[in-house]
Amino acid sequence: MTHPRLDLGQHSGRNYDKGRPFLWQALWHATSHLLFQKWWFPRRYRPALLRAFGARVDNDVVIRQDVRIHWPWRLTIDGPAWIGHGAWILNLADVVIGRDVCVSQEAFLCTGSHDRNDVAFEHANAAIHLEPGAWVCARSVVLPGTTVGHHAIVAAGAVVAGTVAPFAVVRQQPASTRTPTVEALRAPEPRRPSLPRPVGEA
Repeated sequence: MTHPRLDLGQHSGRNYDKGRPFLWQALWHATSHLLFQKWWFPRRYRPALLRAFGARVDNDVVIRQDVRIHWPWRLTIDGPAWIGHGAWILNLADVVIGRDVCVSQEAFLCTGSHDRNDVAFEHANAAIHLEPGAWVCARSVVLPGTTVGHHAIVAAGAVVAGTVAPFAVVRQQPASTRTPTVEALRAPEPRRPSLPRPVGEA
């Protein structure tokens, strides 16, 4: 497939509506860096601070320090849910996180992308949905337009795009294959009671 020669000087951002005026954006970035991300900022106040900037976040959402949220007004989290230390939510489009979801340390939820078939490399952003009970493990990456099904697992270091089926497990393969594997979660089989050995049998 042949792509056009890029001319980044033509980039206008026409496909990306930031959703708030510049001063509102600047105020959030200052608040995030000076308060929200700091280890000493009380954890119980983080949901309220996000709501003050337009997020829909329940009080029983646990958000650790060093969490980066690009635009709060494009974030919805139903509690209870956990957002781990150093997670990055780059929500140029909406990110919707269901209840009982765990986003582990340094996971990256990325809604932002570009159109490589556009000479100006304009934005091609798309929302991310994490359905109830999903687990996005440490240092994994969820790409634009992805839905992680309920109780699915994106294992540590994996990169996912598209739709992850409910109860699926996506693991990153070794570098020699570079293709994630998907398996289904299964309920553990019941243990059978051990029977006594006949007398005299070793």
